[in-house]
Amino acid sequence: MVIRAPRRSTLALAAAATLASTGSAFVGARNLLHVQADQARQVIPKAWAIPPRADGVYVPGGGPVQKWTRGVPFDVHLMIFGDSTATGYGCAVSDEVPGVLIARGLAEQSGKRIRLSTKAIVGATSKGLSGQIDAMYVAGPPPDAAVVMIGANDVTAVNGIGPSARRLGAAVRRLRGSGAVVVVGTCPDFGVITAIPQPLRLVARTIGLRLARAQAAAVHAAGGVAVPFSDLLAPEFHRAPEVLFSDDMFHPSAAGYALAAQQLLPALCHELGESTTDAELEPALSARVDEASVFARIGGITRLWRRTTGVPAPIVASATG
Repeated sequence: MVIRAPRRSTLALAAAATLASTGSAFVGARNLLHVQADQARQVIPKAWAIPPRADGVYVPGGGPVQKWTRGVPFDVHLMIFGDSTATGYGCAVSDEVPGVLIARGLAEQSGKRIRLSTKAIVGATSKGLSGQIDAMYVAGPPPDAAVVMIGANDVTAVNGIGPSARRLGAAVRRLRGSGAVVVVGTCPDFGVITAIPQPLRLVARTIGLRLARAQAAAVHAAGGVAVPFSDLLAPEFHRAPEVLFSDDMFHPSAAGYALAAQQLLPALCHELGESTTDAELEPALSARVDEASVFARIGGITRLWRRTTGVPAPIVASATG
């Protein structure tokens, strides 16, 4: 997730388009949102750092990642697509990256050797998914499973809700057509990002929630499974922002990425036929952070999950050191 300001394509313009009309009464609101977008860009730095990369083969029981080269055996090929959240931007070490957490959890649950490959790019929007999938085909055969995390940059880049959702649906359809199961983490809730001032935050939240709903519909229509990040993660980010956000208060921290992985893994296991129980998955997904017992279980989360995805409930587990 990156706040950018290429020419006039800013979040402020999206907000102005939402609020403004032909009347001059909205000019003041539009100008205010422009000012607040500038303030947000000053508070939230652009993403320059390179996230840790840990592609390779993960085995049951943990241990260091094994570099994959031709001839190194694996049972399931997992590929990660999307934006900075998919890359684990802000993580200090590779074991904090969501793709690694998912690969390790899947290896532990299935007892299989999991090859992890990352095609996600910092700053990507739905417009970049097609290129990421093209790169997949250039690199080799398609994966057995794909995880996509995308949406926040489509809000800040003013890409439009309908077109963004359709591009995501097309990407899922391509991946499903190649034989991969696909799990998508939809647009997060901008309402938890206090670095964005009000009322700009409310406008961004409204657009993001509309995008998340459109994404879920497009993903389901294309044969994938949508994980509603805005529903599942926002309560915990509201409760413990100092733990779940990184220093820029925009990207997740290691604990925040662990929480996201905890929501994606059950759906992935289900789609791969590796159904599981909460008790079996918790040890594989324990976050490596100092703050213990950060995450309280969300009441009614099982009912919410089944209503939105139709697969077993995710886990909101306590973080352990």
